[in-house]
Amino acid sequence: MEYFELNNGVKVPKLGFGTYQMPNSITEKNVTKALDLGYRNIDTAQNYGNEKEVGAAINKSSISRDQIFVTSKVQTSGYDDTKRGIDKSLHTAQLDYFDLMIIHWPTIHDEETYHALEAAYKAGKVRAIGLSNFNSQQTQAIINQSDVIPAVNQIETHIYWQQKKMHTYLNEQHILHEAWAPLGEGRTNMLQDPLLKNIAANHQKSVAQTILRFLTQEDIMVIPKSTNPEHIATNLDIFDFQLNANEINEIRNLDHKASTTYWPSSMQEEANY
Repeated sequence: MEYFELNNGVKVPKLGFGTYQMPNSITEKNVTKALDLGYRNIDTAQNYGNEKEVGAAINKSSISRDQIFVTSKVQTSGYDDTKRGIDKSLHTAQLDYFDLMIIHWPTIHDEETYHALEAAYKAGKVRAIGLSNFNSQQTQAIINQSDVIPAVNQIETHIYWQQKKMHTYLNEQHILHEAWAPLGEGRTNMLQDPLLKNIAANHQKSVAQTILRFLTQEDIMVIPKSTNPEHIATNLDIFDFQLNANEINEIRNLDHKASTTYWPSSMQEEANY
């Protein structure tokens, strides 16, 4: 595994395991499988409704808690609701702390919501705090009104929407760029792209592995989700090869600058930066 270092010194694996839209009935089993394979970065959210199952897998694991990086996301709005929501999430997951807690979506009370995250951070309930689905203007507003700079912004990012402008902005602010839907969530023919297939063949890897490696080499954290045991294993197996500079440039040129998931207008490429 390779690691990023957040702006507060906390280290996080470059690749994690996503649980979006994962049914409760199979979440614990799949998270357990991921941990057994070597994943040490698990992503959940209040809105996913599976914090309990994620926490159960972690608590039943023989892996030391301090070796597992756990992210959750608040679905609340405002200071008091968010403060209560964080405590509820900890209780639901039966965890003493989250490694990262982020605001899932912008609302009309973002500053107050973020201040509740700051309070949880200062109280030791979370090791880092951040944002998700915030454009640069929204992110800057949080920075301007807060004591703790967000550590992460988790946004839709994949080969066909590489978020280059947003990536530049986040780097300037020392905020880690994290990708959700790194493989396009099956909404495109990304995995059949001829260029990607050719590059993958050169490294004796799958297209999915090639995409994930590209993103991590671009300093983007990825959290692919799968319920397929083979894919869970192969998605993790990306750190034994490197794409060369020519391959990186070829893949950069595949950028369509377009969402595949009906992204809100505030996050379109021209709205960033």
